[in-house]
Amino acid sequence: MWNFSCPLIVYGDNSLDYLAQVKGKKAFIVTDKNILKLGLIKPVTDKLDEAKIQWEIFDDVEPEPSLTTIKKGGVAVGKYQPDWVIGIGGGSCMDAAKAIILLLARPELEPESLSVLEEFNFRTKARLMAIPTTSGTGSEATWAIVLTDTKDNRKLGLGSTECMPDVAILDPVMVMGMPPQITADTGMDVICHAIEGYTSVWGTSMTLGPGLIATRLTLEYLARAYKDGGDLEARKEMMNAATMGGMSFGNSMAGLAHSTGHALGAIFHVPHGRAVGLFLPYTMEYLINESAETTAKYAEIARYCRVASSGSDKECALALVARIRALAGELGQPLSVKDCGVGQAEYEKEIPRLIERALNEVMTMTVTRIPGEEDLGRIFKYAYEGKSIDF
Repeated sequence: MWNFSCPLIVYGDNSLDYLAQVKGKKAFIVTDKNILKLGLIKPVTDKLDEAKIQWEIFDDVEPEPSLTTIKKGGVAVGKYQPDWVIGIGGGSCMDAAKAIILLLARPELEPESLSVLEEFNFRTKARLMAIPTTSGTGSEATWAIVLTDTKDNRKLGLGSTECMPDVAILDPVMVMGMPPQITADTGMDVICHAIEGYTSVWGTSMTLGPGLIATRLTLEYLARAYKDGGDLEARKEMMNAATMGGMSFGNSMAGLAHSTGHALGAIFHVPHGRAVGLFLPYTMEYLINESAETTAKYAEIARYCRVASSGSDKECALALVARIRALAGELGQPLSVKDCGVGQAEYEKEIPRLIERALNEVMTMTVTRIPGEEDLGRIFKYAYEGKSIDF
């Protein structure tokens, strides 16, 4: 038995008007200081004021929210006792909101022990809303939570199926001011989610459609949004793509680009979307070389996205890899780990730790060709040099 989870999605122009329909008395807003400084909270609080809903802001979320921050937010939300918890921002803010609402129901809980096996029943106290200000993580449409253990310098993949937001609001006004670099980084995360969600061995026919559409939209609109942040159509479609990418991989699973990218990001602090986007072409080549099943799926994507109209499955799959590399180049994204400014000696020293981290990621197991230590080591070395995978 399978299930497909997603929130009520409100999208398009003036989507924030939905807040006038919200029932409740108090909202607890989870965000970061930069989002507050940019003025992106005010359109939301103005609507809450119109709806006569009181609000409080918790703006201590950092780019990779720590366990300490979540505990602090748990104390604050417990004192406020809201009807709604609203995550406003990128994936970090939305993930923090998911964790904090669990602590509203279970204040004694240690954030690192959040488990899919437990029941929290937080909706007896409050409901969860997500309002993204980037087009990338898809966190508004998943139940996953990524937190950082700063003591052990590791990322924790946590969450509960209960943590799927009740409502996701995709209003383009929230992303119109997104800088080109963040547009590029988060956009590469979208295409990685979409392609890996489409090809995951845990995927089903229900997860294929969102992944396919998200890939096509990203290939069509990401470069436009990067070059002209005021392109309203591009911004709308990238918001849609990000959410559909989240629906795809959130109901199947991401893959090898995520496990290797997570390792790189944790050790060398490369931004998430940039790291997974960098590894995507290399891990796709690795799968193409030995897996006819995944190659056929890449070919399906390539044909649907008009990347290739003829040729064998392998030829079409490799055309898709080339298109992704070309897109990354168009966005000024690094095509190798060396391009990220990581020194070779330091990198080679850390390869055993990169391998260990990648092996400990469940996403290493959701592909049709599961690498061992030796192959992972070679993938990391090839990615540093910018060398296409030939094994």
